[in-house]
Amino acid sequence: MPKALHTSQLHSLPLLARGKVRDNYALGHDRLLMVASDRISAYDVIMNEPIPGKGELLTQMALFWFEKLGPNGLNICPTHLTGEDPTQVVSADERSQVLNRSMVVKRLKPLPIEAVVRGYLAGSGWSEYQQNQRVCGVELPPHLKNASKLSEPIFTPAAKAQMGEHDENITFQQVIDTIGLELAQQVRDYSIKLYMAARDIAAQAGIIIADTKFEFGLDTDGTLVLMDEILTPDSSRYWPAEHYTEGANPPSFDKQFLRDWLESVQINGVPWSKTPPAPTLPDEVIQRTAEKYREAWTRLSAS
Repeated sequence: MPKALHTSQLHSLPLLARGKVRDNYALGHDRLLMVASDRISAYDVIMNEPIPGKGELLTQMALFWFEKLGPNGLNICPTHLTGEDPTQVVSADERSQVLNRSMVVKRLKPLPIEAVVRGYLAGSGWSEYQQNQRVCGVELPPHLKNASKLSEPIFTPAAKAQMGEHDENITFQQVIDTIGLELAQQVRDYSIKLYMAARDIAAQAGIIIADTKFEFGLDTDGTLVLMDEILTPDSSRYWPAEHYTEGANPPSFDKQFLRDWLESVQINGVPWSKTPPAPTLPDEVIQRTAEKYREAWTRLSAS
């Protein structure tokens, strides 16, 4: 397995923020260097042990989708990529930390919402549907099951949470109240178009993208721009098409193996509370989680 990078340590650029996975560094006033570490989180808690190769896989997958869907491909919407080589914006002794796991991007004003699109009923959407046959205010037909395919993708936004807290599902009206009608409609329309195009591309690789989330920001001209990473197993629910059956979630190409292990682990005879500190991950869990991420990218890149 490749050597893991839990936390980047660049001294040639000022550090702006460390997220659950990415370390963001300032490049002047108008650009950022985004470094995808091998950190992994579950239940909004960052694990102590990294997943070797995860940051590189996430970056390569995000670049794959930016190429397919952005200005060089289907041109659905503007993206934050600048096209600059990340290894050329750091000092020579730091290049190994950014190689294949980084993007140079435009610095934007992020919108305070997560743009979630669902093509299947799963996760928090399934939980909400069971209560009132709605997801984020969108009324759905009766008698749907867990993992049911929806007749059309639906936009089910969420309000961004602070670090360590859960995003909160909100209605489209709440998005309008937050960012205005015109921008809300543009975010919704871009998100659904992006999802539908990615869904069709992934299907050729034997992958179902059940749902995904996008993030958008505004540039200095007020143009809406697709940002962050897109359509990776960290932000999307990837299912192997050959194992799909309505009524149950297929084994997904993401951190579900890790979540399942965390559900079973006990510390001093007590189930883990899903709060820090995180339990120590055994080698088998690290390796199996890495395999899940690699399988998704192997399928996509071979299609």
